[in-house]
Amino acid sequence: MSLFDLSGKVAVITGSSRGIGRAIAEAMADQGAKVVISSRKAEACEEAARGINDKHGAGSAVVVPANISSKEALQNLVNETRRQLGRIDILVCNAASNPYYGPMSGISDDQFRKILENNVIANHWLIQMVAPEMIERREGSIIIVSSIGGLKASAVIGAYNISKAADFQLARNLAAEFGPHQVRVNCIAPGLIRTDFARALWENPDTLKAVTRYTPMQRIGEPHEIAGAAVFLAAPASTFMTGQAIVVDGGSTTGAGL
Repeated sequence: MSLFDLSGKVAVITGSSRGIGRAIAEAMADQGAKVVISSRKAEACEEAARGINDKHGAGSAVVVPANISSKEALQNLVNETRRQLGRIDILVCNAASNPYYGPMSGISDDQFRKILENNVIANHWLIQMVAPEMIERREGSIIIVSSIGGLKASAVIGAYNISKAADFQLARNLAAEFGPHQVRVNCIAPGLIRTDFARALWENPDTLKAVTRYTPMQRIGEPHEIAGAAVFLAAPASTFMTGQAIVVDGGSTTGAGL
């Protein structure tokens, strides 16, 4: 078996109609997995799935829209995946929210609560829904897309960074709980990536200059440059890796130039 072969596996990827999530879904399909495309908008999901099915054949991607803020919608995502594809081998918690840019002193309670609920609690919900079947089979990979923001301070996305730091700890805790059952939980920590989600950062010339100035590769990343890490964490290549975070940031956290 190839170290990166995902043939016969079923992967659920939240927030996969665009950006990093879509790139991960496409890359996993390239390695033979059947993928579940999920985000809030059904039309966007259908468009993403169409591209995968055109490339790999009908049934390679299925659509189950879900709003991560709804526990009932996430349970439906799990139930529908099992109904249509029979199982879940890989879970990628990629969807997230960040409704506020600015200092912590200005964030409303509702905004802070939404960030924590969607970026941490929703991941907890979904993992708890999926983990039992993985534990029963003694096999499975859970991947949380965190951020280098969880390793750094910020004067404009502080609440988001707090939630992403919590995701690192969520992965560590669950790795300890699930490890005896051979179910793995890891994080990916992207740097600034050219996505719609991060547009407010990379479209700001001052922010872009500040980020790239101290990034050894002197640029921001593209969504497909995160997908390989997800394939690695889902595949046989990483079966002895759990509770860890892979940083994919062009070197920006090395401290180069500071």
